[in-house]
Amino acid sequence: MMAIPFDHLVPAYINNFDAYIPSKPDPELKEMYGCSTLYRLNNNENPLGPPQASREILRRFPPERAAVYPSGDSYYLRQKLAEVYGLHPDQFLVGNGANEVISFVIYAFCEAGDNIITADKTFAVYEWVAVFSGYEARLVPLKDFAFDDEAMLEQIDRRSKILFICNPNNPTGTYWNKEKLCGFLDRVDGRQIVVVDEAYCEFVEKDDFPDGIALLERYPNLVVFRTFSKMFGLAGLRIGYLVGSLDVVNIIRKTCVVYSVNTLAQEAAILAIDDKDHIMRTRQLVAAEKAFLEKELGKLGLSFVINEGNFVMVKLPISDSLAYRKLMAQGVMVRTMTGFRFPNYIRITIARHEAMESFIEGLKKIL
Repeated sequence: MMAIPFDHLVPAYINNFDAYIPSKPDPELKEMYGCSTLYRLNNNENPLGPPQASREILRRFPPERAAVYPSGDSYYLRQKLAEVYGLHPDQFLVGNGANEVISFVIYAFCEAGDNIITADKTFAVYEWVAVFSGYEARLVPLKDFAFDDEAMLEQIDRRSKILFICNPNNPTGTYWNKEKLCGFLDRVDGRQIVVVDEAYCEFVEKDDFPDGIALLERYPNLVVFRTFSKMFGLAGLRIGYLVGSLDVVNIIRKTCVVYSVNTLAQEAAILAIDDKDHIMRTRQLVAAEKAFLEKELGKLGLSFVINEGNFVMVKLPISDSLAYRKLMAQGVMVRTMTGFRFPNYIRITIARHEAMESFIEGLKKIL
């Protein structure tokens, strides 16, 4: 059968970027690289897994319920979030991971000719969703590995709709303290939507780190993202949420896809959010293994970036893609950072000690 060309149907902006290609499943990777074990240090997953109460939900889930649609708007989870944060349930929207809630906001406020503003070296999905939706993404260079507030403000024009701030930033771990964030919001003065992505906020213990949700009453144009994928170990269930003023969330709700969050994810998240012991144990593991990495990377004479979050960036004297292949052959999977515009860097997720030891031993061999 003759192939039919479809190029005439494709918008120009779709042709200007490549599809994201996820890594293959672990069994396929082990076979490809000839390794019997594989430490996944590439996706910032929690090595402790979900909290105990969430595990029980997963273990006891009746198979018959798989035939029943979930709550279309995550009703009980929104009730729980409202109880925890002292807000109205309708101020929360739950999505199928952070990627979906990012889309909700962009679709709600942007139209042809509009732009969003964010950093050039941050979580890439803000940029991707804007660009593949036909909107301009204005990317401001980081300053000392952190978001540059002044440069972001200078990029604003009459078609700027949303400013995205990742706090703390993935992949550098830097953050804006409360004074800096409030100063930025004061200067925006409600003219644009400001999104603060707090995917890694539970890992931060610094006294000056701002709680974005606590600022909502003061800044009605503020939208905060949070996730159950990182600290709460539910990445495989894909569940995140946004919270904002009722007026703003009611606008975003119009673009919200209902029934996209499965029943298991909703019920596991309800039980995960109260588990303070899980947060404490994860923080202790992350702190101990960061200290180990800092010591060992120093011995190797490598430059590295260790700040907040459950990840570390390391600069290598070889290409990151070559390092990836060589480490994979030893059963250690890292994230190459050229795609984040950090060539020759790799990002490592903090994991259990045996994984960190294997990573260091692997680095010694390839260097």
